[in-house]
Amino acid sequence: MSQIIASGDPASLSKNFTLPRVNPMPETVTEVVRSRYGNTAISGLSSNQAGVRAIAEAFGYSPEELTSIPAEANMGLSCGNPTASASLGPGEVVVDLGCGGGLDVFLAAQKVGPTGRAIGIDMTPQMIDLARRNATKSGVTNVEFHLGMIDAIPLPDASVDVIVSNCVINLATDKQAVFCEMLRVLKPGGRVAISDIALKQSLPPELAQNLLAYVACIAGAISVDAYQSGLMQAGFSDVAVIDSNSDLNAYAKVENQAACCAPQASSTTLSIAQNAGGCCNSSDDTGAHDDLVKLIKDHNLNDYAASVKVFAIKA
Repeated sequence: MSQIIASGDPASLSKNFTLPRVNPMPETVTEVVRSRYGNTAISGLSSNQAGVRAIAEAFGYSPEELTSIPAEANMGLSCGNPTASASLGPGEVVVDLGCGGGLDVFLAAQKVGPTGRAIGIDMTPQMIDLARRNATKSGVTNVEFHLGMIDAIPLPDASVDVIVSNCVINLATDKQAVFCEMLRVLKPGGRVAISDIALKQSLPPELAQNLLAYVACIAGAISVDAYQSGLMQAGFSDVAVIDSNSDLNAYAKVENQAACCAPQASSTTLSIAQNAGGCCNSSDDTGAHDDLVKLIKDHNLNDYAASVKVFAIKA
């Protein structure tokens, strides 16, 4: 693995903990994120599409892993493969923060076996519905999915052996609350193995102040230094933030592959429109990938941010 990313002045970079100036209310940001990812959940994106598979493989999933789980669990939203580095063992309880359709939950369930449990938490009702349908369809019984916020995890104190997460903590408006909740639900000696986006340098104003860049996992990201200090402040030890050297521009591979206006979508929750000229005609009724693709067309995301592996232990 690579060395910890060198970063600039922590005081300057940690400004990205704050919300974009275009919309200063955390509640509004959260609702926009929930709406965009809700639309993604009903978009029809899955491993059945070559571009979606390519994104997952670019961030560390093997073809064998992807074929071992429901195709609809993968929507190309990952920035890493946290279950590959979490050293999960039989009988462990693992929770995935921001589980989406269940990609990492299903992979974790295989590793912890019938005596263990894999639990998914997500704030988006459409994602939880999708994950539960995937579980029913696949017949996996050692998984469960709960609707909830990752800064108020709906689990008891000291009930979890391992926390994984995949490109989600950058979307939280109160990351310190997330870190404290992670510490609360972990058992003593429990560990964190997550994938996320972290900043290598300060963002230009057109990104830092862009609400859609927040939804696309960039404007809400914090620096490596802020990540390390935040986890340590919460009470974690042995904190490491490591560059995975993955290409963030890989998200462009999903362009034109979303289903257009999925039948189950209502007039207020339309699915992702296909790029340029799709049948969904409201610019507000889009999914997370639309925002990413727009950013990638104008910016090389690798100049500003990196996919990182984050490790920590609860003493």
